[in-house]
Amino acid sequence: MSTFDNPFDPDRNLRAGCVCGQHRSAAEHEQATALHCEPVASEEKRYEGVVASAVMRAMFPQDVARRAFLKSVGASTALAALTQFFPLKTATEVFAQAGAPEKKDLKVGFIPITCATPIIMAAPMGFYAKHGLNVEVVKTAGWAVIRDKTINKEYDAAHMLAPMPIAISLGLGANAIPFAVPAIENINGQGIVLATKHKDKRDPKDWKGLKFAIPFDYSMHNYLLRYYLAEHGLDPDTDVQLRSVPPPEMVANLRADNIDGFLAPDNICQRAIYDGVGFMHLLSKEIWDGHPCCSFAASREFITTAPNSFAALTRAIVDATAYASKAENRKQIAEAIAPANYINAPVTVLEQVLTGTYADGLGGVKTDPKRVDFDPFPWQSFAVWMLTQMKRWGQIKGDVDYKAVAEQVYLATDTKKLMTEMGLTPPASSYKSFAVMGKNFDPAKPEDYVASFKIRKAS
Repeated sequence: MSTFDNPFDPDRNLRAGCVCGQHRSAAEHEQATALHCEPVASEEKRYEGVVASAVMRAMFPQDVARRAFLKSVGASTALAALTQFFPLKTATEVFAQAGAPEKKDLKVGFIPITCATPIIMAAPMGFYAKHGLNVEVVKTAGWAVIRDKTINKEYDAAHMLAPMPIAISLGLGANAIPFAVPAIENINGQGIVLATKHKDKRDPKDWKGLKFAIPFDYSMHNYLLRYYLAEHGLDPDTDVQLRSVPPPEMVANLRADNIDGFLAPDNICQRAIYDGVGFMHLLSKEIWDGHPCCSFAASREFITTAPNSFAALTRAIVDATAYASKAENRKQIAEAIAPANYINAPVTVLEQVLTGTYADGLGGVKTDPKRVDFDPFPWQSFAVWMLTQMKRWGQIKGDVDYKAVAEQVYLATDTKKLMTEMGLTPPASSYKSFAVMGKNFDPAKPEDYVASFKIRKAS
């Protein structure tokens, strides 16, 4: 049973079973519901549940005795009796006070792409307010600006590319400042788009000399494009040109013939198709199905000085992510994030991305409901894989303590606890193996993985 479930329900377990109390085990719960448990209606109810659950656990250590008591007297009588002998209202107020955000007015920076969906939608759809925060989400021009404004404390937290907090923590491209990731914003959600004039160049071996845009050097877009090119025998540092271009400027650069293609967030891909200047070569999930894309990140200083504010922010993001994970909510979300102060895109374009039914720019309509998906868990194996690619392409020199860096930056343990408190089901482990273009990755053997690639920068 979740800490936040009804402690006066005789059919719920206080100790065994799954976190929502409706299944016999965590595995059964995960299979049945994934992220689809309904969150508690309000923070007040959440705190009431915490206190009442604690008292019921103390009074009835055994579920059998608690069930017998509740079935004999009923929930309302049990609550009245408990209130008579224990100051539930006072205890709830004290508990709520202890968890109150140190700072309620916050600024969170974002880039206007669908990868930031949970961060953006949490403002107009009330998820921040629900968790006691007044958050201004600030549209930002590019990733370097996001990084600098967050480091300079103009933003309390930010939407960042999944590798960025690792790079910042290691001092790559900026001074080393400890950052952390409590939540992944989206998985999949990217694609390779080529200019319409290249419809006859579907084989990457024909791409020598082409110019491609990526959003940032420390991005999954960069690593996935490099991986894809190298697997087709092209050295991304010598056989093609890679340019960092802010996502909002990519379509204009494609139209102006400044670039031949890009690996970019899905709404940028779909906008190029919508405008008739490009076509979808492939979705990034065809390279690695389930890959992380963007993250929600904050400095360790903010986490330390405002832990309750950080926790409330993370709850709001996880809450919004759970809502976004449901296919039936995607059209509503597209409308919420389309306005000019958010993504500034036609609702049609965002619906094609979020629902997965989209025009491919080649005259066809394709359907893939997992084109983009939302799962907040910050797998530490994701971080290890990113570090292998930083090492592979010469962004990191010398030895790397993969495990230590991954566990310092990706807060899997903290997120597990928070998700469990919210009635969600986090994975049992923080590491998992996966395959990228058919090649298995074992997070326990990162150096072997780096050494296995024929095309890479010399050490």
